[in-house]
Amino acid sequence: MVNTTTTAHNLIEDQVKGILVEPLEAASVVLASGPTVFNSAEPLRIKTLEDGFTPQWVGENEQIPDDGAADFGEISLMPTARKSIKKIIRTSNELIRQSTVGVSATLQARLVKDVANTLDDALLAGDGADDTITGLLNQPGVQTAPMSTTDTDPFLDALAHMAAKEITPSRFILNGSDFFALRKIKDNNGRYILQGGPAEGAQYRLFETPVSVSNKLPAGKGILANMADVAVVRDTDPTVTILNERYAEYDQVGIRVTTRYDLGLLRSDSVLLLESDSGSVDGGE
Repeated sequence: MVNTTTTAHNLIEDQVKGILVEPLEAASVVLASGPTVFNSAEPLRIKTLEDGFTPQWVGENEQIPDDGAADFGEISLMPTARKSIKKIIRTSNELIRQSTVGVSATLQARLVKDVANTLDDALLAGDGADDTITGLLNQPGVQTAPMSTTDTDPFLDALAHMAAKEITPSRFILNGSDFFALRKIKDNNGRYILQGGPAEGAQYRLFETPVSVSNKLPAGKGILANMADVAVVRDTDPTVTILNERYAEYDQVGIRVTTRYDLGLLRSDSVLLLESDSGSVDGGE
């Protein structure tokens, strides 16, 4: 098939849509960690159960107590003012005509990397300023616990803290330099305590809990979470628009990518922030 400018327009639009959505989910540390994803382009109000009630033992023909009350809370996500992630990439028509496959591979790497980097910056450490996302590090109500890069016991203590609340965390998220400092720890026989990693064909694990490594977290900070209680709202999938005429004087095609996300917690105690300078487990804001 001959790649004219017209046919390349259709090919690129279809291919970019196909190569961006799923790879983005895999490239983003947060999206790949199994959060609960809601698709909504409008403001979303999600009910949360703050306090439950205590069921009681009741015999045959006895009155069932009716004094139980569940305390519901609510989180509001994807407000109308929530900003989007947007980017325009320009490429020449000559490049498109010469090799659509080559352009596709290059665009995939560029688009996925750029969008995933910006998205993870926000989902992990966003401060919510100027109608942007409030990330996991800055969510209200979360507790903090100590961490160390020379001793793994604080991580076991963090797991014990979650177990005491009957929460099963699904993920550690750690800064790269912090994690590889931990990776150097050896037992008395000179063997590395932590196992796993690409060289072993297995995911990094810390006390059997999967570990994601991301330099989007500052050194000295980490996250232990049950990611199923992290709500991510996605305003449809990333949208790709081909701009044929905007850069016509340069004989170029513009490729505009837009996507919009938000994040909140279904349970604030399902996320524990780890800090190297923290003392005992402390309450959140």
